[in-house]
Amino acid sequence: MREGRLGSVHSWELVTAVDGPGTRLTTFLSGCPLECLYCHNPDTLAMRDGHPVTSDELLARIARYAGVFRATGGGITLSGGEVLMQPAFAARILRGAKELGIHTAIDTSGFLGAAATDEMLADIDLVLLDVKSGDPETYRRVTGRTLEPTLAFGRRLAALPLGGHRPEVWIRFVLVPGLTDDPGNVEKVAAYAASLNEITPGTVTRVEVLPFHQMGRDKWAALGRDYRLGDTQPPTPERTESVRARFRAHGLQTY
Repeated sequence: MREGRLGSVHSWELVTAVDGPGTRLTTFLSGCPLECLYCHNPDTLAMRDGHPVTSDELLARIARYAGVFRATGGGITLSGGEVLMQPAFAARILRGAKELGIHTAIDTSGFLGAAATDEMLADIDLVLLDVKSGDPETYRRVTGRTLEPTLAFGRRLAALPLGGHRPEVWIRFVLVPGLTDDPGNVEKVAAYAASLNEITPGTVTRVEVLPFHQMGRDKWAALGRDYRLGDTQPPTPERTESVRARFRAHGLQTY
């Protein structure tokens, strides 16, 4: 695992119009340092609960879908859990995919962004950066961790040298009534996303405001974990659209 030849993988699925452009093979790695109250994949939090998969095995699977990726403009997305819990394995998969000419993406909280080497970033075409809050206290309430590492990772992506490769960045923000939907918090996330484009124009090409849902509730129950958002309702379409409007007010392409 230290060399990246072996990883802990929860699952993978072939999806379209999710986790990046085109049809994608999204691979969920096990292990995550955060404890998000609304996590919809709590079964990926412990690395020991994943399945041992070699990098060669996963790359062979990826290669089988190369034709599909070319036809749809798709590729692979490494998700989790938290992909940067296994940086050596992720780096080997990303390098192998690029050698196959396949578009690459990672879905990350950015909390472990320091684990991503410059060499790894050079093999990533798209970073789906999950900014769970713009307010440090709210972020700690949501995740149990500190906000600054996520913000620093985004700034690092935006400041990569102009002459080198810079991944495209999509910001993701989960709208949870009573938790992340405070107008001040929303404004801080929107202002942060816009600030990355001030560092380097065109860094953030898309923002996705994702309405909270209860699809992970049964998983929490099955794991015997305490789910504290059982009474939280999804935001109304009107509320979701009003939050998207706040991001658009900062000149951000928002969905």
